[in-house]
Amino acid sequence: MAHGNGAAQPMRAMRAAPLGGHARVPGDKSISHRAFLFGGLASGRTRVTGLLEGEDVLATGRAMRQMGARIERDGEAWIVEGTGNGCLLEPDAPLDFGNAGTGVRLTMGLVGPYDFGATFVGDASLSRRPMGRVLDPLRMMGVQVAARTGDRLPLSIRGPRAAAPIEYRVPMASAQVKSAVLLAGLNTPGVTTVIEPVMTRDHTEKMLEGFGAVVEVATDAAGVRTIRLEGQGALKGVPDFVVPGDPSSAAFLVVAGLLVPGSDIVVENVLMNPTRTGLLLTLEEMGASIERLNPRQSGGEDVADLRVRHSALKGVDVPAERAPSMIDEYPVLAIAAAFAEGRTLMRGLDELRVKESDRLAAVAAGLKVNGVAHEEGEDWLSVEGRPDGKGLGGGMVATHLDHRIAMSFLVLGLAAEKPVAVDDARMIATSFPEFTRLMEALGARFEAVAERAA
Repeated sequence: MAHGNGAAQPMRAMRAAPLGGHARVPGDKSISHRAFLFGGLASGRTRVTGLLEGEDVLATGRAMRQMGARIERDGEAWIVEGTGNGCLLEPDAPLDFGNAGTGVRLTMGLVGPYDFGATFVGDASLSRRPMGRVLDPLRMMGVQVAARTGDRLPLSIRGPRAAAPIEYRVPMASAQVKSAVLLAGLNTPGVTTVIEPVMTRDHTEKMLEGFGAVVEVATDAAGVRTIRLEGQGALKGVPDFVVPGDPSSAAFLVVAGLLVPGSDIVVENVLMNPTRTGLLLTLEEMGASIERLNPRQSGGEDVADLRVRHSALKGVDVPAERAPSMIDEYPVLAIAAAFAEGRTLMRGLDELRVKESDRLAAVAAGLKVNGVAHEEGEDWLSVEGRPDGKGLGGGMVATHLDHRIAMSFLVLGLAAEKPVAVDDARMIATSFPEFTRLMEALGARFEAVAERAA
């Protein structure tokens, strides 16, 4: 997120010649946050490669440093010397998370049960986002919270003498809430249980196991998952932890490869965790040519290289229950739908109303200024596609400082008849600093826009 009051940097994307070549996307953001959190907590050394070095993840690393972990960069790798489970130190200054929603919520869970005080702060955007759904279960464990109305930052928490383990049924599909409760369970005696009616990203369970925690996961006939974590066990560093490539970042390259005529690209080292592949599944249903090459395991997760070729897409209905596995990918799916034959209907999008921006309204507004036929409902979006891209483009998109809106509409410009501009490209650095460089290496055409001329 662009901090400070620097001038906006508008950018424009033009119709591209066929895209070609190999690209490796940055490490997965969710797993990068957790590499610093779990490595910083485990005893011994964790060597991390492929870490996403965006501002959000580095904020999590700084917070762990303030609580006693040693974290240093060594060439391409990060070396993390952890404190040992239960041995975090009271931070002597507020923990500043900038714009990192994942980082702040998971860290609150991690430090909640410690018998000390910690204060959490963030930038203006993060300070507007509600923290209550993470704080509610922590309060049940005995954590005291001093916060502004609506449980927003800045806020302070203080753990009890001895935290009480809880059984918590997550009221909404949220990997952050589930993870915060499990992390709180690490320093809580007894067994902490999370019941998850709809499965969400399971990186926390998989990675905790990799670091030596005792975790049991059971799924009943109705698909309800029960996760049990034994508290106060030892965690050990992982000598060679490789962060898989982020599927949410890969999404922009994949869609660009599908839409620009004549394209044939390979996106390497992409995380294939089933809780994160909703977009690939949807694109394949639309007729996309996506080959999964060299499937393998990395950091306890499934990984593959994706070969993507230009494809004629057809509109589909995307079921609401798929939303948790692709919540961040709807903006770029809407761009793919703009070039698909017929209508694409996406449902279950209420979560998009509470992201960095009202992401659903921002996507609809961007489609409108670029001539894409669409309808927007309270929790759904439908897009009427135009396979030849005729008449599409020409607009300036208001990004509302949302990196995914910016990148999605730059992809639109690569295949639309007319160039597409975004009002500010600075915040792309929060999640995907290499985006423009990687895309240009494949053949994309971007240029800076003089603000007035926009």
